[in-house]
Amino acid sequence: GLLMALDVPQERGLGHLDQRYLDGLEVCRFPLLPFLQPLPLDWLDLVYTIMFLGALGIMLGCYYRLSCVAFLCPYWYLLLLDKTSWNNHSYLYGLLGFQLALLGADRYGSVDGLFRPQKQNAHVPLWNYALLRAQVFIVYFIAGLKKLDADWVGGFSMGTLARHWLFAPFRLVLSEELTSRLVVHGGGLALDLSAGFLLFFDATRPLALVFVTYFHCMNSQLFSIGMFSYTMLATNGLFCRPEWPRGPDCHYEGRGAQRGLRPRQHLAAAFTILYVLEQLFLPYSHFITQGYNNWTNGLYGYSWDMMVHSRFHQHVKITYRDGLTGEVGYLKPGAFTQSRRWRDHADMLKQYSACLSQLLPRYNVTQPQIYFDIWVSINERFQQRLVDPRVDLVRAPWSPWTPTPWLLPLLVDLSPWRQRGGYLRAWRDVVQGTGGPGALGCVPGLHLENFVSEDLGNTSLRVLRGKVVVELVEQQQNHSLQEGEGMQLPAGQYHKVHTVSPEPSCYMYLYVNTTALELERNLTRLRELRERVRNGTEQSPLPPELRPILGEPPPAGVPLDPVVSLFLRREQREQRREQESSLPQRLRRFLRRKFFLFRRSALMTLIALRNLALGRPSPERLAQEVTFANWR
Repeated sequence: GLLMALDVPQERGLGHLDQRYLDGLEVCRFPLLPFLQPLPLDWLDLVYTIMFLGALGIMLGCYYRLSCVAFLCPYWYLLLLDKTSWNNHSYLYGLLGFQLALLGADRYGSVDGLFRPQKQNAHVPLWNYALLRAQVFIVYFIAGLKKLDADWVGGFSMGTLARHWLFAPFRLVLSEELTSRLVVHGGGLALDLSAGFLLFFDATRPLALVFVTYFHCMNSQLFSIGMFSYTMLATNGLFCRPEWPRGPDCHYEGRGAQRGLRPRQHLAAAFTILYVLEQLFLPYSHFITQGYNNWTNGLYGYSWDMMVHSRFHQHVKITYRDGLTGEVGYLKPGAFTQSRRWRDHADMLKQYSACLSQLLPRYNVTQPQIYFDIWVSINERFQQRLVDPRVDLVRAPWSPWTPTPWLLPLLVDLSPWRQRGGYLRAWRDVVQGTGGPGALGCVPGLHLENFVSEDLGNTSLRVLRGKVVVELVEQQQNHSLQEGEGMQLPAGQYHKVHTVSPEPSCYMYLYVNTTALELERNLTRLRELRERVRNGTEQSPLPPELRPILGEPPPAGVPLDPVVSLFLRREQREQRREQESSLPQRLRRFLRRKFFLFRRSALMTLIALRNLALGRPSPERLAQEVTFANWR
């Protein structure tokens, strides 16, 4: 219970000391149920305190039932209040809290047992263990079934994870690509599918405990997933033999069999069966709540499709239009909210647009219309539009029970190009040097407006599929390109790419970042110059502005050259990385981060309780207190 409570993020509003934000007047929220509204900020911190005390009471077995209620009610309130914080882990904590409220988890080593002798060291019914084991088994097994997705099996879901230092031992014998396919994706699939079965049987449990422990320890370093890894490590004990640490009470033998089963036991058995069936059905219930389906099914949180989908956003644009004057303007993506999850879900985009339509009239925008243009790549596919940028989402229809009409389909026909993408990247690296292809897919009838920066030299566009018309805005020229054709694009100008073929088009940009390329060349020259000075092969003296590369202080009155400053910072980072790469150093950094996290949580809670009791101080003093709480 304590592990679950520690994973709940603190309210982050105090970090933004704008008074309107603190009062909740200008902030967009994403509750699952429309009638759910947040409490004032200081009261929310009190809710966190109650929930933490409830989790502490569950752990100690102190006022156990009351502690379960104190944890469960605030937790589900906070979870349903903000869909942007949903994930499989937070949903699992809510399920475990619900189960603990029904189970007899206060029988052994509990504070309640000290004051109530009938509970002290009493047997725990076997169905309690069965329910918890079934929940953990479902987490593993359904996660494995979800990983049978073609993107995961093909190695596209976590394509760059094999570069992490944790996989360095595997890269000694395997290439990075094979490490990704066999270890990251193949190993993850095999473990999730088999972990529940291996933990269940006595003969395979020791081996399963080794692999599962190694798996969760790795995840704690690979991902920022809070306490989930440690919570799953704690569930390993549920699968151990019944006599560890106490034997459960089976009602089908001994005195229980002679008396017969009581109605309460029949009810417990029926509840366990129905609960397990519901948990098996819910991850595949997206055909009912079709409004929450996007390129992936349902809200990310209750499907156990952990790490199956990775996204990269190339471009996000929010356009508003005044309904009376027709004036057009643009909003910074994420305005009036601290979350970025809305970019991937149609239901949140609908909520966000409705919120913006209520806030913009305060800034002299009448009857605002809101348009989103979101380009995203999922599992290494080409960048594609998620929603139709021509639709005003304020007035667009949306229902949780029907498909979203303004959601554009995922161009799965272009998925095979991911295999060719590796060859395109290799060709780019060899021929173009510091280049980069930006590959995009576009549906018929839409266009892309783009600007080529002057830093990008030798920029060209090449069509991989379909037919497009490239409009050079300043030159007022149109160029028609078919599959396999390309053209040079002028730098420092806008252009538009129109898809005119009946099928979706696919095209890519090839360019060289001349500024970055020249910077790397200068840094290489400085490194070579330093080596020549150190080994005595450099005959001419160094100018004063370059003396700092030898570790000497810059001369008085001589400003430090920006390239030299960047060179020194990069050298310091490399030295620090070498010094801090040992296991004790990493452990020290880990403990340091956790210390300041708990320090901030405690101070923010004390500030909130003080505000509730004595009133909120002036914004200046509150800013100082928050700064002190955030100090590291």
